[in-house]
Amino acid sequence: MTNQQRVAVVTGAGSGIGRATARALAEQGVRVLAVGRRAEALAETARGRDGIDPWPQDVTADGAAQRLAETLTERYGRLDVLVNNAGVARGAPLGGIHRAAVEEQLATNLTAPVLLTQAVLPLLTAARGVVVNVSTSVGQRGWPGNSVYAASKAALDTLTRSWAVELAPHGVRVVAVAPGPIDTPIADHLPPERLAALRAWQLAHTPLGRIGRAEEVAWAIGRLAEPAAGFVTGVVLPVDGGAVVG
Repeated sequence: MTNQQRVAVVTGAGSGIGRATARALAEQGVRVLAVGRRAEALAETARGRDGIDPWPQDVTADGAAQRLAETLTERYGRLDVLVNNAGVARGAPLGGIHRAAVEEQLATNLTAPVLLTQAVLPLLTAARGVVVNVSTSVGQRGWPGNSVYAASKAALDTLTRSWAVELAPHGVRVVAVAPGPIDTPIADHLPPERLAALRAWQLAHTPLGRIGRAEEVAWAIGRLAEPAAGFVTGVVLPVDGGAVVG
């Protein structure tokens, strides 16, 4: 990489929105550290594409945030873009929610972004960089049967707005994208009948009448992360086919 080449971290880069984002940023000439738990999936993200460096790591593990900061410093000496994309959803109605599922979702969707952003903040400040949090637009409405996931992402929206104000004096921007129903593997753990019911519910609440593609969310992330978006901060941008307003 050149001294002027921008560097990005994308968590959850082994599939879905994370994979599409890592590839989109690399196509812009950004050097991407692709983070995820599965080495094979990260290798597939990087296959045939220059500029993507797989880094297998569980972002919820003890010490992961500090290891990320150290790796960035040693390999690249900078960080321009942090995409907090890793997320898990464990849907269940109230009365059927288990503590382990709550803790898993909060650890991945909320605690990890806090600790990762904090650990790499000196690098982001030096580069006058940008944090892009990946939320969910459906979390801005009632989401029966998936309340903990929606709540964790709503908290991420609040972090986005709070950090945008807190970090503005340091030249660091903080934004978020809020995807609606997107064709990703995040719900593949569901039994087929429950997945079909979820998709039907999503379609019924999406004015454009279709499921979105990961590449469409990656496009929005890429635009918000560009230096040309330097006057945009604190925004939570829906990429949802109108789900929030419909």
